[in-house]
Amino acid sequence: MMKWNKLLCPYRVGTEKQMINTDFTRTDFQRDYDRLIFSSPFRRLQNKTQVFPLPGSVFVHNRLTHSLEVSSVGRSLGKSILNRLPSDVFDSPFSSDIPTIISAACLAHDMGNPPFGHSGEDAFRQFFSTNPGVLNDTDDWEKMDLIRFEGNANAFRLLTHQFTGRRTGGFRLSFATLASIIKYPYPSTAEQKKFGFFKSETDIFESIANETGLIFKGDGTFSRHPLVYLVEAADDICYQIMDIEDAHKLNILSTSMVTELYRNFFNNEPQKKLKHIEDTLKTVTDTNERVAYLRAITISKLINLCAENFVKCYNDIMTGVPVKPLIEQLEGTPARAMEQVHSISVSDVYNHPKVVEIEIAGFTIIGELLDIFCTAVTEPNKPLSRKALSLIPKQYICDSNDRYSKIISVVDYISGMTDIYALETYQLFKGIKLPSL
Repeated sequence: MMKWNKLLCPYRVGTEKQMINTDFTRTDFQRDYDRLIFSSPFRRLQNKTQVFPLPGSVFVHNRLTHSLEVSSVGRSLGKSILNRLPSDVFDSPFSSDIPTIISAACLAHDMGNPPFGHSGEDAFRQFFSTNPGVLNDTDDWEKMDLIRFEGNANAFRLLTHQFTGRRTGGFRLSFATLASIIKYPYPSTAEQKKFGFFKSETDIFESIANETGLIFKGDGTFSRHPLVYLVEAADDICYQIMDIEDAHKLNILSTSMVTELYRNFFNNEPQKKLKHIEDTLKTVTDTNERVAYLRAITISKLINLCAENFVKCYNDIMTGVPVKPLIEQLEGTPARAMEQVHSISVSDVYNHPKVVEIEIAGFTIIGELLDIFCTAVTEPNKPLSRKALSLIPKQYICDSNDRYSKIISVVDYISGMTDIYALETYQLFKGIKLPSL
């Protein structure tokens, strides 16, 4: 069984283990949170698509606002399990920091995602799958990293890799926070649907896994860190529930439909609770505020239910037995309500023409940029390659002659772009838009 005194390990990547925190204003894990929120890669999330194209007059979620909300929900989930579980199960002096660790991990959970939403990940996979010549002189593991590209593994690399000119250890986050981010503690070569770290970060991952006491499963795979389940639940709650509200703001879903979708979560509540909801709605005349109120109480309900599910599965989780995501363990009325939300989201939201259009654009833009810059690093003497190389920021320049290292440095560069920067770079190379001084 995993133990909290190891799971909440405060060691940092890139520093000596015996280093002691002398910051009397913040705990080790509050430092993690602050390092993330003040970082450039985190700020760039404001110009990365969540679901809908970056807005005009109607402000819907981008990756930044989504991550902040997930962090808030994650903190509440952490506080809830501290209150629900007996205090004597936590054999660590850092147990009170569990909400902060989850909140920090939630901030970072999407930092490795490329531009243009989930279609950006698909574009990376498509490019490397259909251009096998790019992967010449790479081994099977390296090929799988790129052909199966994962934003989750890319986030772990971003947070731990020493980029050119930067200090060792990347963000130098604590082992506990980093372990809480890794939803899929397997390499790309494992027979799993997704994976959590590239070959290039294997040593760092294994060091974190061993120090935090994750259970080794064989073939380079480990059990999940228990807090991963809560980070995952926070993300599941936010994106499914918030996407419905965004769709309402954009007039994709009607007020009556969204109201019904949220109200369905409370069909089995006592009459007193239902009356309180109706009385509150009677006092609010603004349509968006009524929807926001229903969304807020829905999220609150789901936080409580997911915390209950974590407690129910606690022994399995702590012994490394895989359990279903907490949101998928809902039963009865909430489960039916969540299924309705998911069904409407897929049919009317995620397949809306505007969403599909941004996905098509992302596929084209990312594919072209990968072609240009992968050619630049592998065939640097070509005239266009020399020009392209001059545009790559120094931190992404790879001095190694190893082809895998060169290509994954290109992946670092392009995945870190905002939607707008990726578009402008694409337009520059295609001659669609000329630069101005």
